[in-house]
Amino acid sequence: MGVWNFIQTQVLGMQWLNELIGMGLSALGLDVSGRIGGSVQFFIYDVLKITVLLCVLIFAISYIQSYFPPERSKRILGRFHGIWANIIAALLGTVTPFCSCSSIPLFIGFTSAGLPLGVTFSFLISSPMVDLGSLVLLMSIFGARVAVIYVVLGLVIAVAGGTVIEKLHMEKHVESFVLSAGSVDIESPELMIRERLIYARDQMLGTFKKVFPYILIGVGIGALIHNWIPESWIETVLGSDNPFGVVLATIVGIPMYADIFGTIPVAEALLSKGAQLGTVLSFMMAVTTLSLPSLIMLRKAVRPKLLALFIGICAAGIIAVGYIFNALQFILI
Repeated sequence: MGVWNFIQTQVLGMQWLNELIGMGLSALGLDVSGRIGGSVQFFIYDVLKITVLLCVLIFAISYIQSYFPPERSKRILGRFHGIWANIIAALLGTVTPFCSCSSIPLFIGFTSAGLPLGVTFSFLISSPMVDLGSLVLLMSIFGARVAVIYVVLGLVIAVAGGTVIEKLHMEKHVESFVLSAGSVDIESPELMIRERLIYARDQMLGTFKKVFPYILIGVGIGALIHNWIPESWIETVLGSDNPFGVVLATIVGIPMYADIFGTIPVAEALLSKGAQLGTVLSFMMAVTTLSLPSLIMLRKAVRPKLLALFIGICAAGIIAVGYIFNALQFILI
């Protein structure tokens, strides 16, 4: 237990970095116990911590992803049928890019290649909601039990959602250009280790440039919540006294656009101010899975009825996860 606590707080959480920054700011004459000093410390620490984790995780996950190009993923999914196909699709979603928008072109490609619609939706739901990066980041903030349960429940939503869509036979609500596009993928050549490392490096740099502004915005909001917004306000809106906090957090999160790296500092600040664990996690899930830009992109590929069903399934699952975590909060934290 002592070893794991060290890993969580010092390796993943990088508390040593927070203390080092605090000492540095104090040496410069800034009172880190005050609002301004505390905000500066929170901002510098979280930006550096998330940046380091971001680069390491994206590099590692991109290297793994190099073994699962779209053509190979389609062949893997094509071997399975029924709920097993949904499970494999959801698991494949965990090694795809972090952003929901980047998952939609793959969803269109899988659907046009003739894979069952429910299977492709299981992939589409799991890809932004649960990935290997979210597992490690959540472990650094909330601990291993919370992170593992979060990922498991996210996969359950993805499998259940895809299964429901499959049973309802919603193929007629997919735009015709998607169904008639056909598959034009060429067999991917075998890559050498050096080529995979170069691919992982390029993915890391490209993703970092794309998401870094959102990290700055997320950490800035987190610093504002952490040091300037009264705790009583957060407890009133998102605390245990408000039974609709989970629903409110989900609704607020949907119009926003960010990935797991941008939402982590906001979630961390909300939790420290008295928001319930499940409410915070519902907010994170809504932002990453149901962002407005991704829904606009998805509308180009599916018709309103199927889009509404997708939103309804995800929102219901996210809200259910929130209430489950709220019920278990005192056990998990």
